[in-house]
Amino acid sequence: MRRLTVALSLLATLASGTFLGSARAVPAEGEPPGRTAGGHGTNVLVVGIDSRAGLSAAEKRRLHVGGKGCNCTDVMLLLHLSEDGRRASVVSLPRDSYVEYADAAGTATGQRGKINGAYAIGGGPMTVKTVEKATGLHIDHYLETGFTGFEDAVDRLGGATVCTDRPLRDENSGLDIAAGVHRTNGDDTLRYVRARHVTNRPGDLGRMRRQQRVVTDLLTRLTAEGALSDPARTARTARALLRSVRTGDGTRIIDLVRIGLALGRLEPERTEFATVPIRLFDHRVPGVGSTLVWHEARSAAMWEALAADRPLVGDTRVQPAPKTPVTTNPAGIEVRVDDRAVAEALRRDRFEVTDTSAAAPSVRPVGPPVIRHAPGREEDAATLAAALPGARLEAVPGHGTGFDVAVGTAPVEVRTVTYDRNVADGAPVTGDVLGCAGTAAQP
Repeated sequence: MRRLTVALSLLATLASGTFLGSARAVPAEGEPPGRTAGGHGTNVLVVGIDSRAGLSAAEKRRLHVGGKGCNCTDVMLLLHLSEDGRRASVVSLPRDSYVEYADAAGTATGQRGKINGAYAIGGGPMTVKTVEKATGLHIDHYLETGFTGFEDAVDRLGGATVCTDRPLRDENSGLDIAAGVHRTNGDDTLRYVRARHVTNRPGDLGRMRRQQRVVTDLLTRLTAEGALSDPARTARTARALLRSVRTGDGTRIIDLVRIGLALGRLEPERTEFATVPIRLFDHRVPGVGSTLVWHEARSAAMWEALAADRPLVGDTRVQPAPKTPVTTNPAGIEVRVDDRAVAEALRRDRFEVTDTSAAAPSVRPVGPPVIRHAPGREEDAATLAAALPGARLEAVPGHGTGFDVAVGTAPVEVRTVTYDRNVADGAPVTGDVLGCAGTAAQP
């Protein structure tokens, strides 16, 4: 009975650690699906609630969820299932997104705030209508849950797979794992997907990417095991799921069975994950605090693509392909350069540059520039190397936190690099690339 419970929860591996699922009926093979109002396919809103209600002091300590809950949505994911049942798109909606609220009838209230605040005002119905207003999409089904469901589901499955190319630590969530691929229990997986204060991936975008990675790896595993291929077992699990989560009106056990079967038919390359593109990452609003403002053109293109039942991956309106993209912000990288012209060019590229040309050696390295750095700074080193094509990288034990660039005898090209947090942590990507077995196993 455990399998669909987890499979449906996969869709988001909620940052609150909660499990999820639900959807409107998804057709069996060959059966024509219904259409959502205002678009093709099926849209499911899945939320995890930040509430400590019912948790004992011991549970709060174990789950690292001390403090007072906000009774708001901590995680919000929009699942779109294509009309032909051959593609699933999962879009994370950051909880601090700055939007206008709509009431349970769908009428704009004129009040604006963080999208997670809609639940505190009007519960699930107001959350659904606010998301519909913000996206222009019709929500066919809604599901919400609390903190412990995800942990229990992962444990019943026998663990989850998490991966990182560097050690990850976050005191707030209790996360502390070494670099590599790990099989984790429910508690440890919860910490992985809740962490918001890890090095180089602070905030919600990095957290949502980790959630998405766990989702796709669990889906891949369940599909390989055939856990979603048997309607009878799926039905038993769906009944168990309905005892564990709260669904919106109109979601029946047959809906859960059909969504589980549909997910079980999808290969990783047929699933895609993305985060709403952001234009302003720290938009301060009096009385509201720091918010995120969606990128108007890119987010509109995302909702239009889903409404038209088109894939997000490869849609350059949703995510334009930047020239020379990098995955870390040059503005946070300290560089010492022994050539004045190169130093000035890197400074224009927004690196934090110190010109050391006055103390430059009389004999320079033969060939292209040499970049020296401490071990463990490989991702920032790759960003600097992208600005200095052909540069040689040297990891030097005991090196300080900054980077030293020794300009060589060869002519130096300084290339303009593009850092876009939407690309680094939220660009549309398919499950086969995103997962631990793919090529994007970043923290």
